[in-house]
Amino acid sequence: MGRVVVTEYISVDGVVEAPSGMEDFERVGWTDAFTRGPEGEKFKLDETMASDALLLGRVTYEGFAPVWPQYQGEFADKFNTMPKYVVSATLENPEWNNTTVLRGDVVEEVGKLKQQYDRDIVVHGSPQLAQTLIEQDLVDALHLQVYPVIVGAGKRLFGETSGTKRLRLTEARTVGDGIQILIYEKVA
Repeated sequence: MGRVVVTEYISVDGVVEAPSGMEDFERVGWTDAFTRGPEGEKFKLDETMASDALLLGRVTYEGFAPVWPQYQGEFADKFNTMPKYVVSATLENPEWNNTTVLRGDVVEEVGKLKQQYDRDIVVHGSPQLAQTLIEQDLVDALHLQVYPVIVGAGKRLFGETSGTKRLRLTEARTVGDGIQILIYEKVA
């Protein structure tokens, strides 16, 4: 059975919105002044190579889809060729290859994906989807790359939940310019 892994660039104050790129957000690019260094780059490559599929919200998908096909290399090749699933009620005719739009009940659809794959199904960004998956106890692991910055505004990863969600810290290390990689797994 596959695992759902939420991976996020996150500020000290919990912001995940617009860490880099061209997004429409006043404080876009708050990760751009930092480098993850070789160890951080290897972490992202290993995370991607250990995954069978991507699971994305529509907004993140629409940010990734026009950009990633332009890149080449081991990481980009894996990203571009693996199956991609987008949770959306509005997305029509996705153009990024190997993309399927999931329109049904999120819990049911993600349950099917977990049965379909043996390895990780990785959620990048997608804070609204991540919050839904956390609330529904569908997240098996959180990979947080905590950047040493307070953004002060923007979408946060964690919203209110109907109950406490226990996690177990399985790894913590500092890479590059003081970026903390924290790996949490769901407590059964």
